[in-house]
Amino acid sequence: MDFAPDPELRAIEQEVQKLAATFGDDYWLDHDERKAFPWEFYRAFAAGGWMGTIIPEKYGGAGLGVLAAGTLLRAVAGSAGAMNAGSTLHLSIFGMGPVIHHGSEAMKQRYLPPTATGELHVSFGVTEDDAGTDTSRIRTFARRDGDRFIVSGKKVWNTKAQQAQKILLLVRTTPREECAKPLDGMTLLLADLDPAYCEIREILKLGRNAVNSNEVFIHDLPVPSEDVVGEVGRGFYQLLDGINPERIMLAAEAVGIGRRALELAVAYAKQRVVFDRPIGQNQAIAHPLADSHSELEAADLLWQSAAWAYDHGDRSGGKTNIAKLRAAEAGFRACDRALQTFGGFGYAREFHVERYWREARLLRLAPISQEMALNHIAEHVLGLPRSY
Repeated sequence: MDFAPDPELRAIEQEVQKLAATFGDDYWLDHDERKAFPWEFYRAFAAGGWMGTIIPEKYGGAGLGVLAAGTLLRAVAGSAGAMNAGSTLHLSIFGMGPVIHHGSEAMKQRYLPPTATGELHVSFGVTEDDAGTDTSRIRTFARRDGDRFIVSGKKVWNTKAQQAQKILLLVRTTPREECAKPLDGMTLLLADLDPAYCEIREILKLGRNAVNSNEVFIHDLPVPSEDVVGEVGRGFYQLLDGINPERIMLAAEAVGIGRRALELAVAYAKQRVVFDRPIGQNQAIAHPLADSHSELEAADLLWQSAAWAYDHGDRSGGKTNIAKLRAAEAGFRACDRALQTFGGFGYAREFHVERYWREARLLRLAPISQEMALNHIAEHVLGLPRSY
């Protein structure tokens, strides 16, 4: 096993860090407070070709894997933008995974090139307020109508729905009670987010406010059969090629945010003098920061291991959920300890660590809760009886 730094990945990291650094803390604080989408940041990364990182070269992308995409997003989230920056980009990077792996050739030809250039925005439409993490109980239904489907229902926590032209939409095409397995009978659609049939309402939230989260109400939305991703009735299983990369890449982002917060806390602990000595000289400050550094280093290895496994064909999700679990904890704890290091100033917006803290907290809830990650590990890794 070779742990030597990969020159290609290192080059990606350096280029991304350089570009992201041109958008500083004041830029992100302003956009977060105004709830303004960071178009300048998005367009800069689109112009650099970063949206097409995992899209095959045949369709205008770089043809790289999840490990490369995670490296990119770790650097993005490790900048002043934190999760605002990561969320601006990551759906464009991992969201089309199901289309790459399961879409028809015509679908790939039509939708992957504009995704790679950043022209096409796609929102993820999976979660529903009635179903929560029990995806098998979604109610959004698509009835067949000749050579098309008619969709009605509601989705929540749709990131970037206000910017997106398309929505990767998981729907029921067969009622749950008529299926042999609870997760059968669902179909994945790449539907138009057409305002004539879709109403979007923004959800006001704690943090990451430069990137909107929304409820989407769908009323008789027509979707042509050619916009079915993969096989009718097998949509949940095809969605896994979006879900698993998402968890890996968000684990990488958690490491990036934690490192950013830790960097600021260490610098502050060196220069802040109380009782005639820098506060970093006190073990009450030094030990938590050192502990968080070690946790972030461990989490960094975990997400890279999960990414390597995925890129080499492992779709089991065990490593994916372990990486997400540990990285989310390590990233948030680093931000919390950074805020504590700053003391009262950590609570002030001008020092920015409170923004990192708010955004890192999200990763313990999304894209899956810590408790559901533990359920997956208990059942599918340890072989324990299903608990829910």
